[in-house]
Amino acid sequence: MNNQPLFTQDTIVFGLLMLMLGFVFYTSSSSNSFWKKFYKYIPALLMAYMLPGALTTLGIIAPEWSSVNSSGESIQHHSQVYYIASRFLLPAALVLMTLSIDLKAIYNLGPKALIMFLTGTVGVIIGGPIAILLISIISPETVGGVGPDAVWRGLATLAGSWIGGGANQAAMLEIYGYNTNNYAGMVIVDIVVANIWMAILLLGIGKSDRIDKWLKADNSAIEILKDRVSTYASKISRTPTLADYIVILGIAFSVVSLSHLGANTISEFLKSTFNVVRDKSSAMSSFGSQFFWMITIATATGILLSFTKLKQYEGAGASKIGSVFIYILVASIGMKMDLTTVTENPGLIVVGLIWMCIHVSLLFLVAKLIKAPYFFLAVGSKANIGGAASAPVVAAAFHPSLATVGVLLAVFGYVVGTYGAMLCAELMKIAATG
Repeated sequence: MNNQPLFTQDTIVFGLLMLMLGFVFYTSSSSNSFWKKFYKYIPALLMAYMLPGALTTLGIIAPEWSSVNSSGESIQHHSQVYYIASRFLLPAALVLMTLSIDLKAIYNLGPKALIMFLTGTVGVIIGGPIAILLISIISPETVGGVGPDAVWRGLATLAGSWIGGGANQAAMLEIYGYNTNNYAGMVIVDIVVANIWMAILLLGIGKSDRIDKWLKADNSAIEILKDRVSTYASKISRTPTLADYIVILGIAFSVVSLSHLGANTISEFLKSTFNVVRDKSSAMSSFGSQFFWMITIATATGILLSFTKLKQYEGAGASKIGSVFIYILVASIGMKMDLTTVTENPGLIVVGLIWMCIHVSLLFLVAKLIKAPYFFLAVGSKANIGGAASAPVVAAAFHPSLATVGVLLAVFGYVVGTYGAMLCAELMKIAATG
């Protein structure tokens, strides 16, 4: 099969993504009445996410594709744009966005952020088996299968991804031995359903005040944090020079380098020293993930630098440069969304959608009960479903100073991801075989 997109060269693909971002920001800052009205209802961040997805759907670009060589063999190709954005620009953004962080103010946010994160985790754990039970009534063959082909085994990898991330997903594939020939179908469900929910969440950010009013939420602690960071930034604000920009980028990418060095060293040490980390079927295997340690080191270093004089570079626009990197990451994530894949396995997509609806319903129920702001609901959900790659994106959409909240919760998700997914898998096994 040959599904090669129109443009396969990453330099061209990156240029198209930047063109999309330029278009979004140019129109969103325009005084034109049409665009003012348009962006009143559709957030710029959502457009930055959806337009690359439209390019993928139309076959102009693609995150991955296959081609057939002269011998008739199928060759898989992968774009490196998302990899570069997530491994280079994401840690750099986290450093720049935590330079001006106020840890005391984050502590004063209270326990609601953690409660909403754990609610999201519980929603994923119970959502899987409930979705299987409901679909088994209508279409038992969709959630059937025996041995390595059992659908519940494949859905266990989805649970790993939706509570923790890629490392947890890989661990669940090893633990439950799902047939790898069918694994691509689960990846499609993961991407399609998670991206649909991401789009809805971003749409809700533009209406967060109305949602908070309906939830009767008290977001005063969030506003205090935003005000304190903004006040500090305005006090030290200055017209940035070329030297400022070079130093800011020097800080960011020096820490990125340190994060990768530390991540490689820690990951290799743990895997070579502890069997439970080296064993991919172990619940502790996520601690061998280099991505986990890269995010952890970058965030921790950014927080440490916030106690030094380097914090003053926020006045020269450190968090703004971090926001540029985040938007490039958003575009690269949006590039993964190909709407044509929805039709490839509609039964499993429906299972995923029901599962996600249970996760979301539980979040809104608990948010209503404890009067948690939409910010906590959105970030608590994405710390589970999207992990460290998208939780800070959603948090920063509310305010750059809030990105750290998303990262801290997402890192926690990596820790509990495999355990939560194993519990979910056992419940799905009971639901499927009972």
